Amino acid sequence: MRVRFPIVCFLTALAFGAPPELLVVNKEGSMAIVDPASNAVVATVRTGDGPHEVVASPGGKLAFVSNYGSGTAPGNSISEIDLDARREVRRIDLGLLQAPHGLAFAGGKLYFTAERNQVFGIYDPAAGRIEWIQGTGQNTTHMIAVAANLNMVFTSNIGSNSISLFERDGPQTWNQTVIPVGKGPEGFDITPDGKELWTAQSRDGNISVINVFDKRVVRTLRVQTRRSNRLKFTPDGRLVLISDFDGGTLLVLDRTTCKELKRINLGRRPAGILVSPDSSRAYVAVTGDNNVAIVNLRTFDLIARIETGDEPDGMAWAVRP
Repeated sequence: MRVRFPIVCFLTALAFGAPPELLVVNKEGSMAIVDPASNAVVATVRTGDGPHEVVASPGGKLAFVSNYGSGTAPGNSISEIDLDARREVRRIDLGLLQAPHGLAFAGGKLYFTAERNQVFGIYDPAAGRIEWIQGTGQNTTHMIAVAANLNMVFTSNIGSNSISLFERDGPQTWNQTVIPVGKGPEGFDITPDGKELWTAQSRDGNISVINVFDKRVVRTLRVQTRRSNRLKFTPDGRLVLISDFDGGTLLVLDRTTCKELKRINLGRRPAGILVSPDSSRAYVAVTGDNNVAIVNLRTFDLIARIETGDEPDGMAWAVRP
């Protein structure tokens, strides 16, 4: 089975439709909407407490923000934001599900993790209800990704040093394979060809490379980060980007050779990473310095910074038709 995370619709929108908007969540409790042509913040929308991640629906009509809260006061809601009206239209109450974090939108549904409960859930925006909750049995279920065919879901489980691979087996059955990796897997991404999952470990400075079809680690890269936060591939598959939260850098690897190309100093606590669809730029949320750094991925130069609010973190593109 071939797993793909396509960007074709995004590239088409860039070529023929309205320009995309850059969405940035700030842990202060807001989401900034940025015009990437001018790097200007065109609107700011209030969210719940301690938002960490954001995702947009296809067509750029809605955005969803996970209100993670804090360690002492975990959140239990997701903000649904109308991007035309530029306001929160619904605060999705997750009930007993606490510390929502990772988000993915696929097949008209919102997939999310609830870190404290060791689960991922599926929310139906059209029906306004959570239609499925799936336990992982793993500690600190953090980030999530969904295959384009909707038959595979991946989560990183920081506290259990594992990646969960769920395969759909009928309308109400998921089969889980728990794949042991290094210490503290957090950020991960799927290669553009869908064959591998790479996860950066936050507690051992390594990257585990998983063969998706064999469901096992086939290689460990010792990249010596101090605390990896996110890992992203460029859409062209050429580069691997890792934000080093404690090291203050963006690490750039050649995906084919796995050799280090550059460590770019960005400032205090770089976290979320977003790459332009043409693979020319990386946007990195520098949480500790309250800005988003823009890096030219041809020259590896820092070319601009955007001040979006206090403690920026997760980012997403909203693509208009």
